Amino acid sequence: MNIPENYLYSNDHEWLRVEGDEAYIGITDFAQSELGDIVFVDVDTLDETLEKEAVFGSIEAVKTVSDLLLPVSGELIEFNEALEDKPELVNQDPYGDGWIVKIKLTDKDQLSKLLDAASYKDLVAE
Repeated sequence: MNIPENYLYSNDHEWLRVEGDEAYIGITDFAQSELGDIVFVDVDTLDETLEKEAVFGSIEAVKTVSDLLLPVSGELIEFNEALEDKPELVNQDPYGDGWIVKIKLTDKDQLSKLLDAASYKDLVAE
């Protein structure tokens, strides 16, 4: 299972790649493998500012639909439009081309409460 070292992780299996005051967010390799073949990604909160753990969208696999939870507070400034035509990118490259949203961070202090790669690895090994 792929768990990049330079990312942060939530207990809900989302990852963050922080770049200054912004962050890319997606679901982890573990999450996409648990969901199975992803067929649709829905984000209807673009341009909204949401609190940590708010639902910002949903991800639909062949057998289930799962809410996407924001790991930190922020304004949703971009949706990965490539997922409209190719939602399977989340399965194929969850940490790269399969990113879901980009946010402007509103409370960088919340980053310290997220998991590093080693802690996330421990979480999914349980």
